[in-house]
Amino acid sequence: MGVASLVLGILATLIGLFSAGALGWLGAIMGIIGIVLGALGKKDAGNQGIATAGLVLSIVGFVLSIILYIACAACVAGIAGSANELSSLLSVALF
Repeated sequence: MGVASLVLGILATLIGLFSAGALGWLGAIMGIIGIVLGALGKKDAGNQGIATAGLVLSIVGFVLSIILYIACAACVAGIAGSANELSSLLSVALF
């Protein structure tokens, strides 16, 4: 379970970094699953180091994915609000 947690943590971190927030929900899901598997994997004495690394990386990937997803959503909402404001200004100026 430690190796699976490590793989999911790596994927969640990469998705969080390189998807610019658009796939943050996927990184967050992978991070949560990686956290659970890392916590379960720490019970095994043989894989405790890999499980700890997977747990830490999954937490980092989860937090990074959530933060960047929220930032992306705020950016899109800001752009949409600006576009609506611009269209209303143009309609007033044209008529």
